Formats: sequence, C-alpha cells, structure tokens
Amino acid sequence: MSSEQGIKDSSPLHKEFQSLLDKEFKELPKENQIIKATVSEITKNYVILDIKNAKMEGMIPIEEFKDELSKLKVGSTTEIFIDRLESFKGEIIVSRDKARRLGAWNRVVKAFENQEEITGEVRTRIKGGYIFYAFDGSLPCFLPSSQLDTRPLKKVDHLLNTKIKVLPVRLDKARGNCSVSRRAVLEKSKNAEITEALKEIKENDIVTSQVHAINEWGVFCTYKSIQMLVHVSDLSHSRVKKPSDLVSIGDQLKVRIIKIDKATNRVSASVKALTEDPFENIEKKYKVGEVYEGTVSKIVDFGAFISIDQNVEGLCHSSMMDWTNRNVKPSKIFSVSQKAKFKIVSIEKESKRISLSYKDNGEIENPWNKVKDQIGKEVKIKITNITDKAIFAELIDTKLSGMLHFKELDFNENVENLKKYKKNDVMSVKIIEIKDEKIRFSKRALEKDPLNWFKENKKKEGDIITTRIHEVLKTGVKVAIDKDKKLIATIRKADLAKDTADQRPEVFSPGNALDAKIVSLDLKLRSIKLSVKQAQLDEEKTLIQKFGENATKSGATLAGIFKQAMGKGKKGKKDK
Repeated sequence: MSSEQGIKDSSPLHKEFQSLLDKEFKELPKENQIIKATVSEITKNYVILDIKNAKMEGMIPIEEFKDELSKLKVGSTTEIFIDRLESFKGEIIVSRDKARRLGAWNRVVKAFENQEEITGEVRTRIKGGYIFYAFDGSLPCFLPSSQLDTRPLKKVDHLLNTKIKVLPVRLDKARGNCSVSRRAVLEKSKNAEITEALKEIKENDIVTSQVHAINEWGVFCTYKSIQMLVHVSDLSHSRVKKPSDLVSIGDQLKVRIIKIDKATNRVSASVKALTEDPFENIEKKYKVGEVYEGTVSKIVDFGAFISIDQNVEGLCHSSMMDWTNRNVKPSKIFSVSQKAKFKIVSIEKESKRISLSYKDNGEIENPWNKVKDQIGKEVKIKITNITDKAIFAELIDTKLSGMLHFKELDFNENVENLKKYKKNDVMSVKIIEIKDEKIRFSKRALEKDPLNWFKENKKKEGDIITTRIHEVLKTGVKVAIDKDKKLIATIRKADLAKDTADQRPEVFSPGNALDAKIVSLDLKLRSIKLSVKQAQLDEEKTLIQKFGENATKSGATLAGIFKQAMGKGKKGKKDK
C-alpha cells in the first residue's frame, strides 16, 4: 500500500464514512429474527409492511393477522418474523404467524423458568387431554385431563373457550412442545389459602367440621378451607366396620386435631380422642374368669363380636361356643342383637382385645367333665369320617369327637384294616387318652395283647424260644411265637442260619419248628427281632466251652460233636 493511500484511509472523513457504513450494516435485519415493521398498505389479500432498516417492503397474506385485522390500519406497528432476506425473486420473506408463535414460545420459556402463570383458552379435546392455546391462541400446548382440576370432572363444558390460567410444567425445546397444568395453579392457590388457615389452629384443638366425603378407610371433613382426615380407627373406641354406619355426608362432626403436617398441609383428626379410652382402666371393671352379659354386635365366619359395654367389645371364637363341635358355625349359635352370658378368658390391654367364651358361662354343661371318668373304659362310638390313616368318630352319649388311628384297630397294625369299616358304623372301643380336649380311641385295647406272652412265659432279650413257621417270604420267613398264632414276627434271610448256604427261605416249610434267639425286644414300641443265626452261634460257643476250642476244627461239625458228646456219655455210664 502506498503512503498516499494510507493517508487517505486515516483521514477524518474516511473514518466517519466507515462508521456510518458499519452502523448501517449492523442495523440490517437478520434471518430468523423478530422485528417491528410499519403497515404501509392493506389490500384485499395482503398486508404490505415497510421494513425500515431493510429499505424494502414485505408482503404477508391477510389470513395471518386473523383477529388483529379489525385493529390493523395504515401506520400501525406490528411484529413480524424474518424468514429469508432475499428469495430467488429477490424479495424478503416475512411471517406474522411465526412471529406470534416464536414470541409466545419465548414467553412460555420465561414463565416456565420463573414458574409464572400464563393465560389462554382450552379449545380442542384430544386423546388423553386438551389443546390449550396460550396468549390469545398464539401457541398450542398440551393440557392432560388429570391436570385440568384437583379432582376428576364429569363435565368440562364450562372451561371450554374460556380464559383460564395454567402453569407450564414441562418443556421440550428441541421439538417446541409444552405441557401445562391448571391443577397446579388451583393447588398453589389452595395451598396458600390453607397455609393461612393453618395458622389459626394447632394440635389438640377441638373444632366442629363438616363431613364432605366417606370411604372405606375413613371420613374427610372440612373446617374453613382445611381438609381433615378422620381414619376409621379414630372414629370410635369400639370396632367400626364401615364409616358410613356412623356418619353421613353433610353431618357436623366434632373432632380433636391430633396431627398437623406443615410440609404437606395435611391434618389428621379423631373423634374417639374426645373421650377417655375404655381400656385405660379395663382391669378395674372386668376380671378374667368372671361371667358378664353381652350383646352380639356382629357375626363373622370365625366367631362373633360381643359388646359388653359402651365402646368395649370382645371376640367369642367359634371354638369357644360349643363343647362338642370346635368348628361350629357362629350363625347357628347366635344372631345379631342377641343377649347372652360370656366368660372373660383373657384381656390384652395393649392390643385392646378381649377373648370371651360362651360354653364356659356356667349355664352349659361341660361333657368333658363326664368323659374324663371314662378313660380306660369301653364306650360306643359312631364313625363320622374315615381318612387314609385314621377313623374319626363321636361318642354315642356325649357327641364328643375323637380319633381312632389304624394302628389301634388291631395288634398287627395293618393300614388295610381301615377298609373293614364305613361311615355311620357303630363300634365298641376303649378311651386310652384325653389331652387338650382331644380323645384317642383304641379297639385293640379291648383284647388281650399278644405281647403279654413274653411276660407270662418270662421271656426276655437273649433267651432262645421255639417258633413255628407261619409264612415263607423271599426275604425271610414269618414265624408264630404263640400257639394261637396272634404273635407273628419276621426273621430276615440273613438271620435264618449261620452258614450262607443254609439261609435260603425256600428250604423252610410252614409248620416247621425253628429255634431263634430274642435279639431285641421293646414292648412299648412293639418291636421284636429274632435270629436263628444267633441261636446257633450261642450254642456253638457253649459246646466250645464244654469240649474245647479244637472241637470245631479239622472238619468237625455240630452234629459230630453232638454224637461224640452222646457217645462219651453212654460209654461213661457203661464203664461205670
């Protein structure tokens, strides 16, 4: 660059020109920008606007002005959106709709960030909610049905095409979507009102409220603008099945405030807190073991609830109603409002429970007192049920039920014996045990126990007895110990002989005599174990002790030893 050119560029005139030029370019409108323009002409189809800084005019279809058209005139100023500065025709492309939507979007974003309310109208219903048009219809937003009010509304006609206030609750800037909530505005206003009202009350205050809603778990009451919940357990000291049994919507209800949660503005109240807890000094008024009159207030499957005083109830379980039937249906014994006498079985002060007994009231004869004297005696029973392990029956005279196990039918303890009996059969048995109001019967106890044979014959473990083979099995043999063949025992194959070759069951026949040793004997468990092998081994030991250790060596047998012993005995006698 020459020195002359540098002087010209630095002259004051050049600098002023450059400054004006930069300012002119800086003030030029840019694409995707909202600017203000002046209406220069209104035609039938277009509104022509003078864009001052662009030194040109733009045309916008008249439909984009909609409700503004009546207020629009030449010289009016309005906001427009620069879509393109120059089209292929060399024209500037501008839009009133886009300016309106972008302006509304910016206002919604600001309201969302500052948690400010916005105004608009609900015009259209869609799936899951409504379309809310913010700022005179400039921006459509989604209003979910659940956010329309603080409670479900059956009709929403009064809210359509009406100015309402909502709060932006969700923004998707990438898609330009916004969700709003009218419920948040109502709750915000209501919470503010409740917060002021809560300053007037405190816990333990007694107020008169009005019932406005009832459900299964409690009653909702209103005091001024405060909503209070009276839980079903706080309605009365006595048991409450349904709150609707005590109160109705619109009733005036006097309550005591028991809890105020300032964080959630929730208030809990109680009706029973107005009166003294009847269980506080219950032991002074009622004694365990005493009999009192009560009224049946409710009947359920497992028992009946009995009112013995105001706000004091007890439970008479079905097992405490009848001596003979522990599972009796309460409805067959009692009816609601019936009065009867009950004995207090227990009082649980902390859990506020009282157990009652109807069968123990002193007016009903206890058949158990009579049956206790019959332990060990023969009685008649009638079968009521047969299971795979036992017979259940009731005593003919007292109707008390008991069990006859299959092992008590016969001394052979065979479960197949149950098939000999059927329902409604009458049989003679002996009562062998009564425990916790449960009776055990025994049919075999009426007969002589075959195990008494051991006592009568003074046989014990270690003794050798003579038996008769009763039945031959693959795994051994069954032998009869007594003559009547009522005492049967099994000898295993391994116990049939000392030598393995002689242990085959098929070599034995029914009726054969067989000497066996009593290896174990438990009369209580009715367990008997016999062994022919042990009898032979014991006999061999005896012979060895008598004739010496070499008696069984060199191929000698027990038979040979016996012959030798018998021969020596005869020879000795002859010599003598």
